[in-house]
Amino acid sequence: MYGKIHKCVKELVLSKFGQDAWNKVMIEANFDETKDFLMFKSYDDEKTFQLITAACKVSGLPLETVLEVFGQTWLKFCMDNGYEEMLRTLGGDFTSFVQNLDALHAHLSRTYTKLNYPSFRCETNNDGTLTLHYYSKRSGLYYIVLGVIPQIASVLYNQKATITVDSREKQDIENGILDDHVIFTVKLSKSNGNTSLNNIEDDCVNEHNKELVCIRPTFPKQTIIQAKHFCNIFPYHLIFDENFVIKQCGSMIQILLKTKMERGSSLTSLFDLTYPRVDFTLTNLMAFINSAFVMTSVKKRNGHSLVLKGQMRWMPDISHMIFISSPCISSLQELKAMDLYISDIPLYDVTRELILLNQQRMAEMEIAKKLDETTADLTKMSKALEIEKNKTDELLHEMLPTKVATELLAGRTVDAEKFENVTILFSDIVTFTNIASACTPMDIVNLLNNLYQRFDNLTTVHNVYKVETIGDAYMVVSGVPTRTNSHAENVANFSLDMVNEAGKVQSPATGESIQIRVGFHSGSVVAGVVGLKMPRYCLFGDTVNTSSRMESHGIPARVHASPQSAKLLIDKGYVFRDRGKNKIKGKGLMSTYILINRSGQTYEEPDDAFCKLPLAKTVDMDIEIEVLPDKTHEDKTNEDKTNEDKPNEDRTNEDKTNELKERSKSQIQSPIIDKPVERPKSRSVIVTRPIPISRRHQPLQKQNSSTCMLS
Repeated sequence: MYGKIHKCVKELVLSKFGQDAWNKVMIEANFDETKDFLMFKSYDDEKTFQLITAACKVSGLPLETVLEVFGQTWLKFCMDNGYEEMLRTLGGDFTSFVQNLDALHAHLSRTYTKLNYPSFRCETNNDGTLTLHYYSKRSGLYYIVLGVIPQIASVLYNQKATITVDSREKQDIENGILDDHVIFTVKLSKSNGNTSLNNIEDDCVNEHNKELVCIRPTFPKQTIIQAKHFCNIFPYHLIFDENFVIKQCGSMIQILLKTKMERGSSLTSLFDLTYPRVDFTLTNLMAFINSAFVMTSVKKRNGHSLVLKGQMRWMPDISHMIFISSPCISSLQELKAMDLYISDIPLYDVTRELILLNQQRMAEMEIAKKLDETTADLTKMSKALEIEKNKTDELLHEMLPTKVATELLAGRTVDAEKFENVTILFSDIVTFTNIASACTPMDIVNLLNNLYQRFDNLTTVHNVYKVETIGDAYMVVSGVPTRTNSHAENVANFSLDMVNEAGKVQSPATGESIQIRVGFHSGSVVAGVVGLKMPRYCLFGDTVNTSSRMESHGIPARVHASPQSAKLLIDKGYVFRDRGKNKIKGKGLMSTYILINRSGQTYEEPDDAFCKLPLAKTVDMDIEIEVLPDKTHEDKTNEDKTNEDKPNEDRTNEDKTNELKERSKSQIQSPIIDKPVERPKSRSVIVTRPIPISRRHQPLQKQNSSTCMLS
């Protein structure tokens, strides 16, 4: 069956059951939208039945009902796809329409060469009903007729048709091939007072020509044309008697078959009846007298049989049958294969025009078929492109915040923006350098991948944005790019959970749970997209540096918080331990805090010396900055010599680890990661907050030996 059937089934399911049902049908039938719905492609019957069976399963309707509804949909589908005028002009009444269906199918078979169409024959009964004979090589599809016949009567002839099945049998139509023969009774209601069922010989005034005057033709008593002239004028005719003995034959039939027809030649020995699909008997010819007949020659010429299509007419006065026909040729290729020329076809025969017209039609159909296939390929490529585009968009959304990525995809620039209230968190793995030196690179990749996947899942849970990872450093922020008043709470919750998750990951070097240092700080930052080729969303400001200091001066398996963050959280159910004043690189002495718990949840503290620190009741916001006098060149030289002479053994592993981290991160040149390098204790603290020029040479109020207090 052709793809038009599949298209019609699709329209049926969509109109009756909706898109969701059709999606289920596609899955159940294992159909491809781009390959299995080509209008001009012929598919195996099994594939079409597979689609119909899936529609039955999804809809929950029996096969008979689905086929009947398909018949109702089929007429509308054909009319919507360019066949409306052809169908409306096929017959002046319902009976004529049905009688000419076979001729229409035969015409369409020239275009759709693999069309295996059914046959219809209609008889008028004395009670005004119609007996409809349906023949098909496909068994069980007669339910379609039950749906399409009432639609034809209603849509084309404004009549109501009631159709019932009288009988069904398997009939040997041709060479032992069994056809499904179903007999229906059709009852039509009157339309405008006339059913238009009478034969023209009984009523010469047709429904659509009431004003025409009935004129009865006259005929001569005898023919005045000689048989020779008749055979030349009608070169493709045959006259035979009840026993199929040929009495007269057209000239071109004899030339093409290279057989001299003599009186007494048998028609059945020269031709086979191809259509209708019935045995070649006089009874069958009389039963299908209103149908077009197709006969194929037994003898072939150049490997091709002569196919004649025409009309049978019984002449009761002489008990002979006349068959007036034309060569059934649909293309110039067939004409050439038969060694025929257009001039061999009579001028009055429309076969001339049909060959040329069909040749053009076939060329257009070939173009339409290629266009259909190309459209299907483009649709498939478009879907694949859409999938790849979505992947690209998802990747961009992973690299950049959704708000920023959307603006960039729209072709708009993203200006840098200042955020007054944000909280930034840093974390790193304790003794990561030692772990990396004791494991293979693949082990390190697996370790970080396992750990960061856990952290990534937590970012969604706690509504924080992952800025980036560099080596073992992990950075998140809340309040950027979407402003929120709960930025500190989000990061605090995230930090406690990430410490717990890190404990579930084992070190490939020792097999023990790894530990991380976590630190966060609250303040203001400037955020913006940096770069064009590989754009990155970066954060700038002292808040970034302070957050990094909280992590680098943190404690394994602990969450280290700045006083600014602790002040935002201490009154909201979060529990801190007061770590006291600590010398923070670039900051001086700061009061820092260890987050240990939050309201409603209990986290187990590590068993270390910091468990004895008191719980914080208030937050000390003071920062003491140590200011050193400018060093002379000689002082710097002496200090460098001292450091060179100091053995490496005096430096702890932690000092070495931090220095390696600082060195590797300086090579990456990140604008937002600023990790400290722990120097030997003999080195002095560097002042990071500049002193105003007006105060630079003024003496400071001395608090202790080397520090001053700034708020």
